[in-house]
Amino acid sequence: MNDNSDEFWMNHALRLARRAWDEGEVPVGAVLVHNGQVIGEGWNRPIGHHDPTAHAEIMALRQGGKVLNNYRLLETTLYVTLEPCVMCAGAMIHGRIGRLVYGACDQKTGAAGSLLDVIRHPGMNHQMQVSSGVLDTRCTAMLSDFFRQRRAEKKAQRQQQKLAASPVGSTDRS
Repeated sequence: MNDNSDEFWMNHALRLARRAWDEGEVPVGAVLVHNGQVIGEGWNRPIGHHDPTAHAEIMALRQGGKVLNNYRLLETTLYVTLEPCVMCAGAMIHGRIGRLVYGACDQKTGAAGSLLDVIRHPGMNHQMQVSSGVLDTRCTAMLSDFFRQRRAEKKAQRQQQKLAASPVGSTDRS
């Protein structure tokens, strides 16, 4: 696989998403590339950072700005495992990234065409290229597996609480 292919970089973003999972965060990863080089990486961290803006995309954009010493991220490509939300889409527009590549669509909060299309809205002062569905099966599977595991853990926790709350040995026959 060519190290400048969309699949190569999306695999990199998937490895970052796994870091989010390992930290108990929703597994989303993002990598910002400029001239074939990584200039920013991020994975979801809002829970651990106590910061609602600590999405994978925002983390990668922040690093990229520092590397380029500029808030304008011209001629960059952002690879992200999940379609960006409105906040992240707005940050990409303000940062003037050149291209967005994402894996899984997000019907609930996606702002690149699934729920809304902030990125390609004709009134925006910056337009970027968008490619979707890159490694979408793997991206979607990671998210599905994470939420399946989380639901199972919550169910087990509820059952544990029920057992702890029920009186033990209540076979009083008086």
